[in-house]
Amino acid sequence: MPDPGAPPDAPADLMEKVVGLCKRRGFIFPSAEIYGGFRSTYDYGPLGVNLLRNVKNAWWEAMVQRRDDVVGLDAAILSPPAVWEASGHLSNFTDPLVDCRSCHQRWRADKIDGVCPACGSTEFTQARAFNLMFKTHAGPVEDEGAVAYLRPETAQGMFTNFANVLQTTRKKPPFGIAQVGKSFRNEITPQNFVFRTREFEQMELEYFVPPAEAQHWFEYWLDERYRWYTGLGIPPSELRLRHHDADELAHYAVATADVEFLFPWGWDELEGVANRTDADLMAHARASGERLEYFDQPTGERYVPYVIEPAAGATRAMMAFLLSAYHEDEIGGEPRTVLRLHPRLAPYQIAVLPLSKKETLEPLAREVLASLQVHFMCDYDVTQSIGKRYRRQDEVGTPWCVTVDFDSIADRAVTVRDRDSTDQVRVPIDGLVEELRRRTDRA
Repeated sequence: MPDPGAPPDAPADLMEKVVGLCKRRGFIFPSAEIYGGFRSTYDYGPLGVNLLRNVKNAWWEAMVQRRDDVVGLDAAILSPPAVWEASGHLSNFTDPLVDCRSCHQRWRADKIDGVCPACGSTEFTQARAFNLMFKTHAGPVEDEGAVAYLRPETAQGMFTNFANVLQTTRKKPPFGIAQVGKSFRNEITPQNFVFRTREFEQMELEYFVPPAEAQHWFEYWLDERYRWYTGLGIPPSELRLRHHDADELAHYAVATADVEFLFPWGWDELEGVANRTDADLMAHARASGERLEYFDQPTGERYVPYVIEPAAGATRAMMAFLLSAYHEDEIGGEPRTVLRLHPRLAPYQIAVLPLSKKETLEPLAREVLASLQVHFMCDYDVTQSIGKRYRRQDEVGTPWCVTVDFDSIADRAVTVRDRDSTDQVRVPIDGLVEELRRRTDRA
């Protein structure tokens, strides 16, 4: 097993520095901070909302847009108890909860090493099962007939809509249903910033396959999902694949493997890929009385597909991309903080920087900005010296700065600066969009 220390060349206090950067530059804020905050909830600021959207868009493009065997879905967040009873969540979706007898703090029994993290006591209550689902009421009367649950995963909406999607799209296994959306789990011990929170976003695919092909597609999707992370800039040295032992498997799975990332606290799950067999469709078919199966007309065969599920957390993936991208170096003898984010993920792909606040530059700078905004997410910054503005853009991960100077008025050209190399080249304004598109495509 690789050493679960800090990633290569990462500062020892990487987590602290990234959390500080997120607050300082507007990636992530504590929710309801003016009221003292609300534990385990976060708000995504002007840069964070762009980065998180880009992560989800990159996933959607890879999983849906660039494939003809996957379609999308956006299922409801609220759902009736019948769904969760059939899926097994009402009886099985639990964590072991213990109370420290000394300080009375509550912990997940499987996440502490026999010692209370708060006070060091070794005296705990007996572990008891704690269901992680958020329970609420739908309608004006709060009785058992109005009980509803916030979904703890997006998967069940794809299973309950299997027949609808099959009928409306006429897809044939192997095919998938993809969904990106909010999920809610009443975690006993939220931890590590946005890694484990009670409200989060998932990116999940349910890929329905003939049972005999399940192992092939399990291995296929495990490879595909690993390559998605490396393709967006996480080096292989910070990733690994870990197959679950038999005693780790969920009740519905015959095989599960995780794509793990080397977080500052060690290896931890980034995404899981599971062979869920036909357990979910069969359970919902029994409970609802509906036939959730595929009929192959040419062969006359009728079967319930197996399901291969790649399931990732969008917020967790965003955190991994931030940690991996964080670097410190020197430029001209001066220290620099830089986020080497892939251009497709960076909150801003381009920053347009007029060399001066003088009004003579603004019309042309605004013209350049307008031409780029059609194709890229852009920032526009005129405050402080050009050097400080470069450093500011480096720190938030902007791949390219476009500087409009006084020569630009005469020669209709601008200076393009590269974030990682700091190289600068002169580019005609008429060819600027094409040049920046080429750079993005090469990244």
